[in-house]
Amino acid sequence: MNQYTLSLLACVGGVFLAAQGGLNAHLGVLLKHPLLASVVAFLSSSIFAIVMVLCSVRTFPTVHQLKDVPVYLWCTGGFFSVVGISLYYYTIPKLGVSTMISFGLCGQLLFAVVAGHFGWLNLPVEPMTLQRIAGVLAMIGGIFLINWT
Repeated sequence: MNQYTLSLLACVGGVFLAAQGGLNAHLGVLLKHPLLASVVAFLSSSIFAIVMVLCSVRTFPTVHQLKDVPVYLWCTGGFFSVVGISLYYYTIPKLGVSTMISFGLCGQLLFAVVAGHFGWLNLPVEPMTLQRIAGVLAMIGGIFLINWT
């Protein structure tokens, strides 16, 4: 896929994440706890993911390949997802979806720039440049404009 298509898919993914955040935050309010909304969201996500895997994956990993996966990778991503998503569901009803998403994206971007610079999490190294720093500062300025105008 070319860069334009990948960028468009990333943007569409962001729309879906913002929409699911709003929907599941409302579910958390109705259920009176954001963690209950997380359980429902992750359970239904698991069902959808299993169906999609069964429809699209042609070959599955071997037992040897599964044993090569470090133990921490089996659970830390899920733990981080539960904490991050639950915080979204907790803060959206209090802050509003645009405020929460703007602060959430800011946190993601700041971490991504630092993690990319150092190659953390086994990611490709993306050196921190003046252009990247200017982009981060512009986003922080945008967050200010979104939330305090």
